[in-house]
Amino acid sequence: MAIDLCNKSAQSLSELDLQAALPVDVPPLESLRSEQRDALNFAYRTTLSVDPRFVAGDPAAWASDFGYALNRAAVRVDSRTDEELRHDALHHPDRVLREQAVYEYADRDLPDAFEVLSEVVRTEQDREVRWGTLWAIEKLGGPHAIAALRRFERDADPEIAEWSTLFASELATGDPAFDGRGAVFTEGRTFDETIHLLIHCDLYVRLDATNRHWGKLSLGPLGLARIYGQAHACPNVATREKQLLMAKTITGLHADGSPHMDNYLFRGFTERTRSDRGNFYFESQVPRTFFKSGRADDPSKGTRETRIGFARYGNWHLDPSMLVHGEPAIRYVRGRFQGWGYTDVDSVAGKSLDEILRPGNGVLSTLHDPEIRDLTNIFILGTFKGKLNDWDGDGRIDLNSRDVYSTVDGELDSDQDGIPDEPGRTCCDYRTVGI
Repeated sequence: MAIDLCNKSAQSLSELDLQAALPVDVPPLESLRSEQRDALNFAYRTTLSVDPRFVAGDPAAWASDFGYALNRAAVRVDSRTDEELRHDALHHPDRVLREQAVYEYADRDLPDAFEVLSEVVRTEQDREVRWGTLWAIEKLGGPHAIAALRRFERDADPEIAEWSTLFASELATGDPAFDGRGAVFTEGRTFDETIHLLIHCDLYVRLDATNRHWGKLSLGPLGLARIYGQAHACPNVATREKQLLMAKTITGLHADGSPHMDNYLFRGFTERTRSDRGNFYFESQVPRTFFKSGRADDPSKGTRETRIGFARYGNWHLDPSMLVHGEPAIRYVRGRFQGWGYTDVDSVAGKSLDEILRPGNGVLSTLHDPEIRDLTNIFILGTFKGKLNDWDGDGRIDLNSRDVYSTVDGELDSDQDGIPDEPGRTCCDYRTVGI
């Protein structure tokens, strides 16, 4: 991920406020002798200036990272100037385009990135744009990121305060930190938890058949949710170590106002050598209608019934103070994912970003279907994070209050009664909904 590689060079770490980044129980820098301060600064810069791929030693481990190679070769799809991005991040009327400007600005690793992103968090009224921007700050990394995040740890919005603390703690220690709010469980729901996911990804678009020309769009969480759907991770305590349901809904795709429902059942393994967390690797293979137009529910150029695969891996963290059926709840999840997609390059060429970032304007794809594989032209590589939030403002964390339209097996369940609308169907049927 390109943003995650920012501020890791020796040059970018040459002038840092190290004290702002150190844990509170570490002696202040001024108490150290001059040679101790110099040694600390040198050690810190030397450690962080190493590309993590080189730590493995064998180039087979780091030089074979396909996303890293594409990032070095691709040209930016977003053609806005730096000045236009700064303006849009603060003033664009569409919250998706405000956040998208934030992620593009961060991805360019501009000198004033921390200043601009911090200003967005200070002035933005939409909480989802705010916490998405906090994540972009974390992705930039380094002591400046920790210092910027800590400025919002006492924000009036408890969710912004907790996200700030969580991200700063991850950078400082590798582990998240949470506040002490209690939780509420909603009885009668299909899932024990419904965790709202933030997803950031780089879309690498193959622009022609020579494989020499690639485009790149660093897509923020709200932009991804608008195109591909807002995702929720939905575990049940009894099965969470071997399967997980990810439910997605696209808003604004159907003319009748109904949500476009799209469910993915993942299966895999979880490593549980620690009682407070799990490390997982899951895969999904689901039946889907592939739209050759490159737009969800648009059969104008033909369709193909196929199977779409996706992989996700990462770790989840338990909170022993929040119990579900006698077991600690998953308070936080993070990880990476990758897959394939398709867009009709000719149909989006020359269009503005607000014309491109439309509901359903991109579909997932596969390399294993002989009719589809040659159309596949997007490599999707991303990261995700999800935290339990207080959605109704009552001061308590909501464990499973989010609406997800799925049975435990991933079948569509539009009335959320646990019974499938149509056995075996995991995605809306474009032939039966208003589009």
